[in-house]
Amino acid sequence: MKIKKTEKVETYSSQSFREKFLGSKNPMHLLFKTNSDHFFCLKLQEMMQLQHPVPPSKHNCHTLIFITSGTHIMKLGYEEYYTNTNEIIVVPAGHIFSIEHVNSKHTGFICQFHPDLLIGKYGNRDMLNDFDFLKIFGNPKIIVPEKDAVFITNILTRLETAYLENDKTDLDLTQSYLMALFFEMNKNAVKSRQSGTASIILATRFKELIYANIKTNSQVNYYASLLNITPNHLNKSVKLATGKSATRWIDETILLEAKYLLFQTTLSVSEIAMKVGHEDQSYFSRFFKKHEGISPIQYRKLIGKS
Repeated sequence: MKIKKTEKVETYSSQSFREKFLGSKNPMHLLFKTNSDHFFCLKLQEMMQLQHPVPPSKHNCHTLIFITSGTHIMKLGYEEYYTNTNEIIVVPAGHIFSIEHVNSKHTGFICQFHPDLLIGKYGNRDMLNDFDFLKIFGNPKIIVPEKDAVFITNILTRLETAYLENDKTDLDLTQSYLMALFFEMNKNAVKSRQSGTASIILATRFKELIYANIKTNSQVNYYASLLNITPNHLNKSVKLATGKSATRWIDETILLEAKYLLFQTTLSVSEIAMKVGHEDQSYFSRFFKKHEGISPIQYRKLIGKS
């Protein structure tokens, strides 16, 4: 059956993610309440019982993981992050992530909250703009000094209690705890744009632009013109700041979006090629195989999406 090009790309909710990767009969589902698609906070060892790896996926909520012992491994985009004891990793809503290493030998907290939960009595857009870790191309990793880890643990414990002891989320209480948590985190967060060298600031802006425009524009010249600089200047700055060329960042963003579509939809390869800015399916298939070593169809079969 041919799928229309207007097919909506699924982005997981909390419940649909759990059912897909934890199994519908997993007893841990009993921990989750009817309002868990908007907010939950639980101990990591209770939640992260994945039955198999997670291919490139998106979530409609922000996800915050605080490790109290062990190491948690996941990819955000193409970057792999090892989160160790007294460290936090944040996956912003809408960011592509994957988990290749299924590992339950770590403890801590996982807190998931919808972006809408942050707009209310104690939040506003100007304030939220200060929290770089909630942005897709902000710095997602935070190292917490031991003296501050106690405060982080206390806030997360309060959030867990607020979630488990109430059938309905107390929005004011939950938001006030989250804001307190964010300010504690912000003390140790490394900002990506507000500080740093000119090349780091430029590279961050470039990454934001390719994320927003990759489906229609994949040329370095286009992004250089948006930034009012020459393509050569853009390439040098991005290479200096990230270790990868602007072209490589564009290619990786296209590949990541293609993998996500291959996994999350039943769109044909030609339709996916169009969605990532390649009108020629043959060229797209060669491009994909050059970088991944297998064709788009082989990749789809590899992740069980025939």
